Amino acid sequence: MRAVFLADAHLRRPEDRNYRELLAFLADLEGKTDILFILGDLFEFLIGYPPRDFPHYRPLLDALMRVKQRGTRIVYFEGNHDFHLGSYFTETLGAELHPGPAVMDLDGKRILICHGDQITRGELSLRLLRALFHGPIVKALIPVVPVEVTCFIADRLGRRSRAGRTKKKRPVDTRASLIRGYAAEWFQQGCTAVLTGHFHLPFLERSKNDSQTLISLGEWITQFSYAEYLDGTFTLKSYTPLSASIPNSSR
Repeated sequence: MRAVFLADAHLRRPEDRNYRELLAFLADLEGKTDILFILGDLFEFLIGYPPRDFPHYRPLLDALMRVKQRGTRIVYFEGNHDFHLGSYFTETLGAELHPGPAVMDLDGKRILICHGDQITRGELSLRLLRALFHGPIVKALIPVVPVEVTCFIADRLGRRSRAGRTKKKRPVDTRASLIRGYAAEWFQQGCTAVLTGHFHLPFLERSKNDSQTLISLGEWITQFSYAEYLDGTFTLKSYTPLSASIPNSSR
C-alpha cells in the first residue's frame, strides 16, 4: 500500500515554479500510488463553478484525471481556499470530498486527516469566516453570482490574509503546540496517526514506542513537502531530484 499526502500549493499560474513542479510530481505518481490524499488549499482559490471558469487550473485538473485513470484513488479535504468543489470533483474526477476532518482507515489503522484551519480554535474571526464561507448560504449563491465577482472578493480577502500572516505570523513553537494539542485529542480516541496541512510547517513526530505518528505537511510553494505512507510506515519528504527526506524528530 502506497499513499501520498500533500497540501497548500496555493496554485495561481501554470508558469509558476510550484505549479510546474506539482505537474511533474503528479506525473511521477501515475500508476505508482494507491491513494492520493489532498489536504486542501491546492488552489489559491477554487469553488464550485465549472472548470471552464478557471482555465488556469485546466492543466492541473487534467493531471489529476490522468492520475485517477491510472488507478489512484483521490481523496480531497477541502481547505479555506478551495471548498464547495462540486460535481466536477465527485462525478467527473471521481474524487471523495470531505468538507472537514475525517477518520480514515489505512491498512486497518485509524488515521485522522484534516486541512487544519479548524485547529485555530482561539481565533473567533477565522472560525466565523470559515463557517460563513463553508455554509449553505455561500453554496447556494455560487450558481447565481458571476464568477468574476466571486474571484474579485476572493482576491481582496487573499491579499488581506497574506498581509496579516506577514505581520502576525505565529512563532514556529506556537504553531507546533497548536497542532500537537489537536492531535492529542485524536490519539486519545484511538487514532494511530494525525495528518494536517494549513500551517506551512513541515514536521513529523513519532511517540517513543512508534504507536502514534503526527505529521504537519508543510507547503508546496517553496518547500515542496509531502508525506508518504509505504508498507505501514509514514515518512515526510521534499520533492527534489533526489527526493531527499526531511529529518524526523521524536517527542
